[in-house]
Amino acid sequence: MLQDKIFKLKGKVQHYAWGGTEYIPHWLGIENKNKEPFAEYWMGTHPLASSTIIRNNKEENLYELIQQQPQLFLGEKTNTAFGELPYLFKILDVKEMLSIQVHPSKENAAKGFEEEETKGIAANAAHRNYKDKNHKPEVMIALSEFWLLHGFLPEDKLLKVLQTVPEFKGFDTIALDKGYKGLYKHVMMMPQDEVDKLLYTLVEKEINRKKKNELTKHDAGWWVAKLYEHEKHLKNIDRGIFSVYFFNIVNANPGEGIFQGAGLPHAYLEGQNVELMANSDNVLRGGLTPKHVDVPELMKHIVFEGIEPNVMKGIDLTSGETNYPCPVEDFGISKIELNAGEIYQSETSSLEIIVIIEGELNIDGTNSLTAKKGEAIAILPNETYTISTNKKLYAYKAFVP
Repeated sequence: MLQDKIFKLKGKVQHYAWGGTEYIPHWLGIENKNKEPFAEYWMGTHPLASSTIIRNNKEENLYELIQQQPQLFLGEKTNTAFGELPYLFKILDVKEMLSIQVHPSKENAAKGFEEEETKGIAANAAHRNYKDKNHKPEVMIALSEFWLLHGFLPEDKLLKVLQTVPEFKGFDTIALDKGYKGLYKHVMMMPQDEVDKLLYTLVEKEINRKKKNELTKHDAGWWVAKLYEHEKHLKNIDRGIFSVYFFNIVNANPGEGIFQGAGLPHAYLEGQNVELMANSDNVLRGGLTPKHVDVPELMKHIVFEGIEPNVMKGIDLTSGETNYPCPVEDFGISKIELNAGEIYQSETSSLEIIVIIEGELNIDGTNSLTAKKGEAIAILPNETYTISTNKKLYAYKAFVP
């Protein structure tokens, strides 16, 4: 039987090509001599990259521990509802744009998964869309100035874009006649030679405008130029560029969050954030990526409507805690900020993970430990604990609500 309930947790780095080379190594306090991309740091039990906890000075696989003693590690409620840790917690450093993407609903994910299983598509096949039966809602909170594409522009703003970008001549008629879906289908199903013909002059123009400092990151053209300014030959232009003009460009400041549910098209553009999502790998891509793009499948799942992005500032709860409400049962997230002498008290009903962004924390419960910047701790269910700091603490906490 476990006597301790609070443990250091070690996550796993993912070296995707779009990641930065400095932020995560610096945060973890490690050298990156080879300038390898450190894109994501995963904390959770994803079978591909499970975290470990330090117990009796040994690293033990958290996924395996949960398999062996689900009740102890998840708590009764989470175990009954999910049978696994339902969330995956991450730190991201986005240097290059990520793919235009949409996540399926739970119902559609299960259906898509079964269909691909029946077809005998290997789980690790590059063209596999559904890696599991789960939905993948996610919330991100900016750790730096963060830029992303998030949902379609409201109708008036979209029409203005279609009427002012010469290369989009006639698109406004399609949008007015066939709506968002008709417009998006038109550009996403367009033959590649037509895409090239339409976008070639636009891309050239935006590259020149960026060189002359005529664009800011609030302009779609800035991101298009960033994508192509180092290319020698413009060919096979990515149709994901249409989305950069059709979607909201959102700028979140540190501590501001945004939630992305099923069917909402989005793409991260630049910056660092903390991200929390349902424990799934189901992504349907529509461009800005060398990975598998499946436009017909993507079209089935997009919610075709204009939105005004809801950038969350968080809600102050008890002293030192700010919560970011998410409309899902899989996960919840709070920011913990303390100055020297301040304390934060809580109790767990699920497995909680706390990641320290800056400073250090002292935690007291059944057992005590100290953790600093770049470290994370796991707290088992049914534990009452107190956190204090000798100088300053800035951390994020993931839990099952």
